[in-house]
Amino acid sequence: MNSITVIGGGSSAHVLIPLLSKSGLEVNLITSKPYRWNDVVELEYRDKKGEVIDKFRGDLNIITDNPNDVISKSDIIILCMPVNRYRIALNDIGGFIPKDKKVFVGTVYGQGFFNLMVDEMIDEYDLKNVVKFSFGLIPWICRTKVYGKVGILYGVKDFNLIAIEPKSEFESLNDEFLRFISDYWFGRGSFKLSDNFISLSLCTDNQIIHPSRLYDLFEEFGGKWSNFDDVPYFYSDCSENTANILSSLDDDYCKVKDKIKDLYSNMNFDFMLDYLSFNRFFNKSESNKNFLDSLLNSNSLSNIATPVIKDDDFFVIDKNHRFFHDDIFYGLCMVKYLAQKLNLDVYNIDKLLYWAQNLLGNSLIKNDKLVLDDVYNDKFKYGVSLFMRYDNLDDIIK
Repeated sequence: MNSITVIGGGSSAHVLIPLLSKSGLEVNLITSKPYRWNDVVELEYRDKKGEVIDKFRGDLNIITDNPNDVISKSDIIILCMPVNRYRIALNDIGGFIPKDKKVFVGTVYGQGFFNLMVDEMIDEYDLKNVVKFSFGLIPWICRTKVYGKVGILYGVKDFNLIAIEPKSEFESLNDEFLRFISDYWFGRGSFKLSDNFISLSLCTDNQIIHPSRLYDLFEEFGGKWSNFDDVPYFYSDCSENTANILSSLDDDYCKVKDKIKDLYSNMNFDFMLDYLSFNRFFNKSESNKNFLDSLLNSNSLSNIATPVIKDDDFFVIDKNHRFFHDDIFYGLCMVKYLAQKLNLDVYNIDKLLYWAQNLLGNSLIKNDKLVLDDVYNDKFKYGVSLFMRYDNLDDIIK
């Protein structure tokens, strides 16, 4: 029986643990809050009306905050946490991964050039037998009902993508792991193999949706509200302006992707898609006629709230939320870097980066060029520092 270690306490962990355990696999958990986790984790599978249509229960073998307790015995390690925490987690576990054993190391969401993060760990700890993988998107729409105890699964994507190196390991991982997290239980959500990681790293999903919506909420409301009931839903209350910003960011991303396709015409980029094509691929049953429709009419996203915190007399958008740290530092900034290397103007990305640096108090952009000074001082915070290890684009675009 394979031993699987989940790292992190995100909503996806609350889904993986019950599904994998119920499939007969041994599941361990590394978390900074082991005292908050039950030995048995429940999962509520709900329909679009919120009614519970099935329940899953899964046992955790070991719950710990010490990688030494489980990593050396793990066959598969998967990260379930915000993108901006990936490199910190990999750095924490790298010294405990055995050098003489094949170990799969992956993540439920492949944004931020996850393959380069794993390469960073491999080089640092001289690991030759690590098989790296990442998903195109999180396989389900999920939330945490009671942290460490109960998760909620709202919907399953029709298909998903995975990049894996070496690609010859795909069938093995699919048989031993992938099929048990979606298709085996729900009859959909099977994985298709992407020829490269960069197609997933440049997916136009969260990394352009979240900044677009946040920008619009600040533009229209100043990012604060007197009453909690006045806070718009993140998706189902979207305006045409959000859709227009989203469309403009997608245009900039497509400039970068089209240039890469042109320069590396020998590579297969079948899954390097524009926003609407990417959205339709994953959710064939959803309504995706246009940008606004994709946000307003998604059954699986309709109840997602805007991330706010209480500040004096107002409810304000949480500037420490992963929507900023994932999708600015490990999203827009990284694509801006590629655009500069490719001599492309991406004015819409620039506009969002100027806004973000003023809001967050970071130095990100000046004279329409990335400011890289802080990257060297706090490398794990900025995804661009991953690129500094390479002399040319050939080593990044793989």
